[in-house]
Amino acid sequence: MVSEDGLHEDRYHLHHQNKTPGGGLVVGNYCHDVLFRGGSPVSQTLGGAASFVSNVLDALSPSPLIYIAKVGDDFAYHVPHLPRVASSPTTLFHAQFPPAPSHGGYHGDRILRRVRACDPISPSDLPDEARFEFGLAVGVAGEILPETLARMLDLCSVVLVDVQGIIRSFDPIDGTVGLVPLRSTGFFHLLPRIGFLKASAEEAPFVDIEEVRKWCCVIVTQGKDGCRIYWKDGEMDVSPFQAEEVDPTGAGDSFLGGFVAGLVWGLTIPDAALLGNFFGSLTVTQVGVPKFNDRMLKHVKEELRRVGQPDVRSSGSSFLLDFGKSDMHRIFQEGLVEAAKLTNGNCHTNSVTGKDDDKKLSNNKP
Repeated sequence: MVSEDGLHEDRYHLHHQNKTPGGGLVVGNYCHDVLFRGGSPVSQTLGGAASFVSNVLDALSPSPLIYIAKVGDDFAYHVPHLPRVASSPTTLFHAQFPPAPSHGGYHGDRILRRVRACDPISPSDLPDEARFEFGLAVGVAGEILPETLARMLDLCSVVLVDVQGIIRSFDPIDGTVGLVPLRSTGFFHLLPRIGFLKASAEEAPFVDIEEVRKWCCVIVTQGKDGCRIYWKDGEMDVSPFQAEEVDPTGAGDSFLGGFVAGLVWGLTIPDAALLGNFFGSLTVTQVGVPKFNDRMLKHVKEELRRVGQPDVRSSGSSFLLDFGKSDMHRIFQEGLVEAAKLTNGNCHTNSVTGKDDDKKLSNNKP
């Protein structure tokens, strides 16, 4: 498929030999999130990347999904995918936000602290003999170990990793979350086997994109500016959907859920990233795991049936991954804008204008 700007299509095929993949494997713990504003607690919500990812994937993915997560016996939420109960308490985060501005909405950066951490997920917690079309490593609190990710790479044809789960550090005194260079972690040697690495704009400087893109596709989410895709031979911007931010928690996780759902439906990488941007924008308009109404989800699935490629989705062995925008990219974008109008009015998706501001660049350009 050729992109709208007429540039040469880039595609590659990720697979492992002697595997018969089926469905997806999502690995990452649930947690408790307590939000503070101006020093006072304002809400306690279900957290953890798995909760945001499943919120999107369960609604859109036609593939069966298995979730591996751990919580303590203090876990206070009903979730559709039952976690394993560990001997340690559920992971707990405190997110400190500055006082809200007079006009309301989200303002300022948060300070995130891990108050306690549940047991990590070990390789023995993963299915023994099953093989999967894709895997999602979505840790938030150090619960995914290098050996666990290595096992996922054995089990899954394509693995997508959220870098937050492998570069976060935690202050030994108060649990404040920091970041360390990816190269200094025990995960660095696994990069050549990873299909996609997702990072936020804040995390990107710790990744060394120019080096990592030689081995895998890197997607950097940029909030109100959408996202940027990097691969060995090029890079591309994918348009955002404007939204009134209330709570940025989980936006990157929802992006991943939308992106993977797009790949499962046979979308090209830029089209799938557009779907990721869409769900990320919806997520920031609500506190905690967002609620998506049925009318909006039905409309999105209709767009996926129109834009997706069933022959890719049902190929059986792996995804066929295409870096060119499809001929339907603009139409898909407009369809998602219409879908957003079916929400409860929280998302203002007026970013689509008469022109396409997506850019595709080559590493050979100055």
